[in-house]
Amino acid sequence: MNGTPLKRTETHAIVPVGFEGLVDDWHASPAVVSGDHIFLNGFNGCPLNGTPSADAKQQIETAFEKVTTVLRAAGLDWGNVVDMTSFHVGLPSHFPAFRAVRDRHVQPPYPAWTAVEVAGLAIPGAIVELKIVARLPGAAS
Repeated sequence: MNGTPLKRTETHAIVPVGFEGLVDDWHASPAVVSGDHIFLNGFNGCPLNGTPSADAKQQIETAFEKVTTVLRAAGLDWGNVVDMTSFHVGLPSHFPAFRAVRDRHVQPPYPAWTAVEVAGLAIPGAIVELKIVARLPGAAS
């Protein structure tokens, strides 16, 4: 789907190359286009084929890289993001690193953002997960 204009008339999945395992194993789409928005799956700091790094900053970078890949596959970038929810295990210990990585990605007008401390995530050892909603280009205001 890279660069292909997105259809607003039907709900459909965005599955970048390399993300097929998410569909096969978890029965979840990396992203779903619905109306004027694209809703991304929650992406944690675990590589697609591996275990999460023990390094918090690396996990955060990995989560943001996965989101970037999905946005690009839809012909979008971080400037299209309108809402972000970040889930954190041990938030105080990695919050400065998270904000630094986040600040390199988000663009004005900055998306709404909610950060939530949780007891755990689906993948053992994961400390961060991102949930993103983006607006499609040319969407009515």
